[in-house]
Amino acid sequence: MGTGVIGAGWAVRVLARGHDVVAWDPGDGAEQRLRSAIERAWPSAADLGLFPDADPDRLRWASSAQEVAASADFVQESAPEVESLKQSLLAEVDAAADPSTPIASSSSGLLPSKLAESLAHPERLVIGHPFNPVYLLPLVEVVRGEATSDETLAAALEHYDDLVMHPLVVRNEIEGYLSDRLQEALWRENLHLVNDGVATTAELDDAIVYGPGLRWAAMGTNLTFHLAGGDGGMRHMLSQFGPALALPWTRLEAPELTPELIEAMAAGCEDQAGPRSIAELERLRDDGLLAVMRALRPSGLGAGRLMAEREARILVAANAQHRRWSPSSKVAAPLDLYSTVVMPDWVDYNGHMTEWAFLTAFGWAADALFRYIGIDEAYRAAGHSYYTAETHLTHLREASAGEPLRITTQVLGSDAKRLHIFHTMHRCDGHRHGHDERQRDEQHHSDHKHDEVLCVGEQMLVHVDTAAGRSAPLADGPAAAVAAITAAHASMPTPPQAGSRMALLPT
Repeated sequence: MGTGVIGAGWAVRVLARGHDVVAWDPGDGAEQRLRSAIERAWPSAADLGLFPDADPDRLRWASSAQEVAASADFVQESAPEVESLKQSLLAEVDAAADPSTPIASSSSGLLPSKLAESLAHPERLVIGHPFNPVYLLPLVEVVRGEATSDETLAAALEHYDDLVMHPLVVRNEIEGYLSDRLQEALWRENLHLVNDGVATTAELDDAIVYGPGLRWAAMGTNLTFHLAGGDGGMRHMLSQFGPALALPWTRLEAPELTPELIEAMAAGCEDQAGPRSIAELERLRDDGLLAVMRALRPSGLGAGRLMAEREARILVAANAQHRRWSPSSKVAAPLDLYSTVVMPDWVDYNGHMTEWAFLTAFGWAADALFRYIGIDEAYRAAGHSYYTAETHLTHLREASAGEPLRITTQVLGSDAKRLHIFHTMHRCDGHRHGHDERQRDEQHHSDHKHDEVLCVGEQMLVHVDTAAGRSAPLADGPAAAVAAITAAHASMPTPPQAGSRMALLPT
């Protein structure tokens, strides 16, 4: 409810998770604005990673707040930040929703106890304060009111975790919560520095973008300053730099927002934007955020940890549609376990998907196979995994950014320690799937009959005891799965590229 910038961001995040969204806003033209906002943001959501059945068409527009409330398993209110307006709207929702349905407000600073005053069921209200753009940034501050039940808090945390966010519980009910209070302190000083003619908006942004902002992406202020103390950590940092806190460096009271200050702020930001539209700047922002999160992914720091977790959960969700192998499973020949799109950073200066990106995509297809046979986080944590010993790629056609891909996998052979597989990458012609297994089965053949083959990849994998650093036999469960797949694929023709070598043949 409420489909401005924040409400639209929530809609994109939930749709990208593969859920249905029911939306309502009383504004004229609100439905079209929401659908346009989803269309603009969808490429960024796709870059972050789409869950199976993620589809903008799973948005349904409602005729009233009551219809949303009666339809939803979880209600997210994103009305303007006016306490009386939110109280009135939340009362309408409370009256129409099932008493067990949690209601979250996207408020950026209002007290949940005040918002719940007129509710018949104040125990089911919680604050879920996100950060723009909601469809990319994982932080959501969760604040309970005096009447909020433990069950509601748990349901909210479960919901936001399902959206692969970082729900931060604010333990004390306080105006402005945590992040906005920190941002406000920086914002007030920013206004003072412009008001006093010390710096321009561009200079102040540079002071963050090229320095602290890069550190903050992985570590907050406290851990960053802890490192500033060297081996002595925060204690040494405070002993060395703490006296500076008594100096009159900053002025945390906001200056009066005079017409002159407003004009200075607005003109400075307009100069920074130059000829670029808001939509262009949004895309630049989104690309930058994705690049930072991907850069942090290997280290597992900050949002990089959630980026890796999102990728893993997408594969788990995709495999849930095919189900993990069991002795009663009907094994597809070939297996069709992984789909994706060509990411913008997979494309080189020729405008086509670059070599390492093909390896990346085939790597994820192999991971999907591993999960299908039972090799997952728990299996790897126990000290075993497959390692790649050899890979051959044959490129047949180019792929461009945004094109949908699917990768099928054929097992050419296997034994207790080795797995010989062959991937085929297709450019999807039909790629919309139904929302249940029957529809998917009916559509699968017709969807993919015109798919083009872009690349093939042959791999020899060795099962390894990671602690010992040497090959080892598969555990019984995965071994049975591999044997069943090998048998099911035995009658398939061997791809012509399998076992080939690279050479200049005489003409």
